[in-house]
Amino acid sequence: MPLTTVDLAIIGAGPTGLFAAYYAGFRGLRTAVIDTLPEAGGQITAMYPEKQIYDVGGFPEIKGRDLVDNLLRQAAPFEPVYHLGHQAQKLHHVDGLPVLDLTGDLRVEAKALLITGGLGSFAPRPLPAADGYHGAGIVYFVPELAAHAGQDVVIVGGGDSAFDWALALHGVARSTVIVHRRERFRAHAATIDRVRGLGVPIIVNAQVTAIHGTTHVEGVAIDVKDEGPRELPAGAVVAALGFTADLGPLGEWGLDLDHRTISVDSTMAASLPRVYAAGDIAAYPGKVKLIATGFGEAATAVNNAAVAIDPAAHLFPGHSSENP
Repeated sequence: MPLTTVDLAIIGAGPTGLFAAYYAGFRGLRTAVIDTLPEAGGQITAMYPEKQIYDVGGFPEIKGRDLVDNLLRQAAPFEPVYHLGHQAQKLHHVDGLPVLDLTGDLRVEAKALLITGGLGSFAPRPLPAADGYHGAGIVYFVPELAAHAGQDVVIVGGGDSAFDWALALHGVARSTVIVHRRERFRAHAATIDRVRGLGVPIIVNAQVTAIHGTTHVEGVAIDVKDEGPRELPAGAVVAALGFTADLGPLGEWGLDLDHRTISVDSTMAASLPRVYAAGDIAAYPGKVKLIATGFGEAATAVNNAAVAIDPAAHLFPGHSSENP
């Protein structure tokens, strides 16, 4: 197997993992960052790159895409190795040190492992009528708003993502309409009010029955309760039906788990030697799942891993402002 040898292997290229790559570099550790997704950024890149985030310290508001770009720039001087589009399948220890076998016949040997995989690997819930149109007008998230400029866009779903995409696409797409199978929505009430205030049509009690088009989406057939069938023009359909999360092979590595999360102690150490966890996938009493929380957990995990790797190292290396 092609081999990568590093001090710290990081599973998960979301915000917590990217910040860990920076902080490990600050501590003089060489890192490899592994993620099943083909791009860095985790759920932010996959689900809400254009959405504003308001609870990251120092930023009154910042787009998801911009936060990921900043984190990549922050880590870049330390040259982390990225294995994107590869899943960590097996974990075993050689002389007490973690070794990871990845898809694509890749292997990563490390002196410590930090798991920052969020909710684990996740897959979009399918829209049954969309079979045959994946990659031809059916999308599950919107990485580039400009890709839908001038299009008629049908958004299917009633959660936060559906209404967030409606807000983001309004004024970019030629038309935007939300189709939801129920009368009630799971989205935040204030967001729903904003979408309604923009005049975006919302069709409730409706099911998508068919997608029309030869090689690309050209229209959507829906069936509306008490009204019957309708046709909607569409150049794209955003299937915002949510995602299913799965720990995948992680769940078989012998880690102590708590409802699909990894139990850790106050040093962010998991139950296996030289293995740590941080971010949404880490569990302990009183845990609050925020990006800001993940950043702090990443620093805690990296500092404790640094001491495990080199017992002569100091747990706290000092402030970054003292070591430009």
